[in-house]
Amino acid sequence: MKSSAKNISLNSYDDIFSTEETREDAKREKVTDMPLSELHSFPDHPFQVRDDDAMKETVESIKEYGVLVPAIVRPRTDGGYELISGHRRKHACELAGLPTMPVIVRDLDDDAATIIMVDSNIQRENILPSERAKAYKMKLDAIRRQAGRPSKENSVQVGQNFQGKTSRDLLAENSPDSSTQIQRFIRLNELTPQLQQMVDDKKIAMTPAVELSYLKPEEQTLLLDTIESEQATPSLSQAQRLKNFSQEGHLNEDSMLAIMSEEKKPEKNDLTIKADKLQKYFPKSYTPQQMEQVIIRLLDGWQKKRQRDQER
Repeated sequence: MKSSAKNISLNSYDDIFSTEETREDAKREKVTDMPLSELHSFPDHPFQVRDDDAMKETVESIKEYGVLVPAIVRPRTDGGYELISGHRRKHACELAGLPTMPVIVRDLDDDAATIIMVDSNIQRENILPSERAKAYKMKLDAIRRQAGRPSKENSVQVGQNFQGKTSRDLLAENSPDSSTQIQRFIRLNELTPQLQQMVDDKKIAMTPAVELSYLKPEEQTLLLDTIESEQATPSLSQAQRLKNFSQEGHLNEDSMLAIMSEEKKPEKNDLTIKADKLQKYFPKSYTPQQMEQVIIRLLDGWQKKRQRDQER
């Protein structure tokens, strides 16, 4: 390791997974080199640690510069320390063959640790929808416990919290997503693991997935069978109809098959250009129809010119 724990630079390296608050705290707190064998994963850690190109870059950077942003850990009752932030850095250290890693030890309760864990990772790129869903739900539950409110599934209550902030405000802090989008991600926790995987694999889009999350578990199982038999996933309009049928108590094998076997309407491919953008190119007396005729004529000429150029 080329940089010791006593001489760690917190500005030249990159930990893009740490929040600005974490970096500022790290400047003030004691940094300790700790054996990797003493570091254990956060319980139910929602973010996967992947051996991808980004990990390779992190390993090479650590080999050259060392770990310049220490991980955040807390003592475990069973011995050793629990990683709050730094799971990827720990894995990169293992791949780089390093025996230790710089850390900052904090005495945090479960809820405070959960919030820091989510905030330290949620800014990363390439986070799967299911990872965001689980992480936001964990943070929401932690915020509610801190505020002394009972946890209610999949709702973000707008009540007073800390320093005048609502749970909705606190949930969106240090997050790249709006509070509305966060609520949509939290709904994905109501999907079966198989449907969550289809969202992660981009086989089902986010918007219809949110609608499908309102189906009962047994209806979601039936939907998976129907998807397999029809070799098609629900469009937004189909997902909305499935949700409505479910809420009305009319969703069964026959109604689901009828909805899923409908021919999907092709997506509109209209192009609209506002008149004020075009008006400067035409006399004021020109009507929209006249402008359209001129544009088509010019495009025809442009296309013919391209064809002639390609034939040369």
